[in-house]
Amino acid sequence: MQDCIFCKIVAGTIPSTTVYEDDEVKAFLDISQATPGHTLVVPKKHAADIFEYDEELAKTVFSRIPKIARALKASDPQITGLNIVNNNGEVAYQTVFHSHVHLIPRYSQKDGFKMVFDDNSDQYDSAKLQAIAANIKAHLEDQTNE
Repeated sequence: MQDCIFCKIVAGTIPSTTVYEDDEVKAFLDISQATPGHTLVVPKKHAADIFEYDEELAKTVFSRIPKIARALKASDPQITGLNIVNNNGEVAYQTVFHSHVHLIPRYSQKDGFKMVFDDNSDQYDSAKLQAIAANIKAHLEDQTNE
């Protein structure tokens, strides 16, 4: 993709601070550094988001994450946790439309990064949850590994 900033980083036409690279995946420091060490893991093959992944691309990308995460944690004894975040679509806060996984080291609850999950459990009884699950399960049969 000619206009994709991450494709340009993969190609080396835009500089990045690489922490890991092989033939299929590149991991580099996010320029925003939500917390120190904030790393992005990207497939070298352009895929806009998770919805474009097939099983092989998923294996390729996600199999590298534990190794990179362990190295990140080992790099600083003050890292006590790690958020792994993958945003898909503008409504989900994706701003670069080349799939990427954020590895965000956590130092404390006051390190400047937070995620909020509202508790909507009072709006869902067992029947409503079963209906949602049944609908998702019905669509699993429609999915094929390309």
